[in-house]
Amino acid sequence: MAFSVDVLKQAVIAGNSSGALDATRQALSEQVPPDWLIDQGLIPAMSEVGKLFEEGDLYIPEMMVAARAMQACLYILKPMLSETDLKPQASVVLGTVKGDMHDIGKNLVRMMLQGAGLEVIDLGTDVSPEEFIHAIHAHAAKLVGLSALLTTTMTSMQTTIQAIEQAGLRGQVKIMIGGAPVTESFTRQIKADGYAPDATQAVRLARSLLGLGWEDA
Repeated sequence: MAFSVDVLKQAVIAGNSSGALDATRQALSEQVPPDWLIDQGLIPAMSEVGKLFEEGDLYIPEMMVAARAMQACLYILKPMLSETDLKPQASVVLGTVKGDMHDIGKNLVRMMLQGAGLEVIDLGTDVSPEEFIHAIHAHAAKLVGLSALLTTTMTSMQTTIQAIEQAGLRGQVKIMIGGAPVTESFTRQIKADGYAPDATQAVRLARSLLGLGWEDA
């Protein structure tokens, strides 16, 4: 049977990593370009996952399983993209702020952003302002995502934004924040560019801040 992009998409949506990998390998054996597989297969699949989540038909564990299936395919495709000089749409620096070791929400946001065609530099947890600044420089990032789960570490978000301003980089990057205690009023208070309460909305916000339409994801 010839490769079908619908089979690939459905495997990703269902979180069927082995099925998604089989479809990806079959496509490559039939000389389907890796960038086409991402643009027409993986990105639409993750957009559908986000839609199903918002409609209440998928839950966070199912989103994570789907995202892992997508990542398994990306693991195969990314080395081929570098060979074709295909550049990602934009680079995003992501991390949990200083003093906070929580990463489940951040990891899901990372996987969803990757599924939306963005290059994500994940700095991990307990990330200092200096580490964020270094990553912005090193990767020419256009967007920074700050995560915090604890109310006691929310102040680190403000400290990080102030450090980015003092480094003269605030005009270069947009900053979005997220985490259970984050609110719209806190976002305005610390002068971030936006916040998202979940991974799906984080993708929408990220693409909006980068000037990329959600419908293109």
